[in-house]
Amino acid sequence: MSDNIYSVSELNNFIKGILNKEYALKNVQVVGEISNFKQYPSAAYFSLKDAGGVLKCVMFKRSSVSNKYLPKNGDTVLAIGRIDVFPRDGVYQLYADMLIPQGEGDLMQAYEKLKAKLAGEGLFDSTRKQEIPVNPQRIGIITSPIGAAVRDIITVSRRRNPGIKLYLYPVKVQGADASGEIVKAIKFFNKEKLADVLIVGRGGGSIEDLWAFNEEPTVRAIAASSVPIISAVGHETDFTLSDFAADKRAATPSQAAEMATIDLENYKARVRYLIERAQGLLLGKLENAEHKLNVLENAWPLKEPMRLVDVAQERIDRALEDISELMETRLKNGEHDFSLACAKLEGLSPLAVLARGYSVTESEGHVVTSVDDVAWGSELVTRIGDGKIISIVQETERQEENGN
Repeated sequence: MSDNIYSVSELNNFIKGILNKEYALKNVQVVGEISNFKQYPSAAYFSLKDAGGVLKCVMFKRSSVSNKYLPKNGDTVLAIGRIDVFPRDGVYQLYADMLIPQGEGDLMQAYEKLKAKLAGEGLFDSTRKQEIPVNPQRIGIITSPIGAAVRDIITVSRRRNPGIKLYLYPVKVQGADASGEIVKAIKFFNKEKLADVLIVGRGGGSIEDLWAFNEEPTVRAIAASSVPIISAVGHETDFTLSDFAADKRAATPSQAAEMATIDLENYKARVRYLIERAQGLLLGKLENAEHKLNVLENAWPLKEPMRLVDVAQERIDRALEDISELMETRLKNGEHDFSLACAKLEGLSPLAVLARGYSVTESEGHVVTSVDDVAWGSELVTRIGDGKIISIVQETERQEENGN
């Protein structure tokens, strides 16, 4: 029995040897669509996919230099190379020596076709875009409740303006149901009038991951929204169709939060500066008026007019003092209100809920809300305040309505 026991490395190398003996795999040609293409100094890593599967691929620098064609996500190519195993990771992949373009992939063709159609209808025209409010009090967030995007938006918004009100409408941002949920969320905020501006998006990803933001219902819902929308699909270089339809486009969710919230400290400093400037202008005018009065007094030394001038100046001085005290009081009240709002926001934050001992459990990328969502052997990811716990389902029990 011990003759059949292998270490991980031994087994991976054993399989590598089997593949290396197969002559047909030493010079293989594969047609597929480029996905997740990443270029590094030493090599390019990408996947080839079709409707039925995905194949990992790598092209080292020596091959990419001679291959003048630089592919991009969505291109359909003919890849020529060899199949081999990378023993460290225990995965097989195509080591490509040459890539020959075969035309744009199905997704990119669909993208360009829909883009031309909607542009022709005027959905992307700058004339129909709304201005983002300078200092909105309520922000609606439409994204996944468990991704990095929502954490970034909350963190940046809270840092810039602790008193801002944030309303999260959790949706799927990937998969067949994602577009429908995003459309429903946009319509909800428009109907209920809960937000002054909406942030709609997710973290980055491949063209497949971002496709919900290229689907026609999503784009039309964004274009039809009466609430201004910032598109925050985290992709620095490529644009989704939602980016074209939105009133403003942000490269990342964090940047979207910066666009939507005013920097409170800078705002308060600006108010103080304007108050000081107004006081300085008023004092300057008073000094100028006093100078003119002195000139008049020397030219026409009557005491009664000067007494009236003194009374007027005293009243102006008191008015300036009252204005200064009023502005200071308003600033202090504003700071107190912001502190209270910050405390309320902290209590409502999804991250604070996790910190108090609650958790969110997912299985295969979906939040588990029923025992019917999992089966024996399913992998669970339980997110808690300071990390996550990975577990396997051994048994499920349904709780009856009477509580037993």
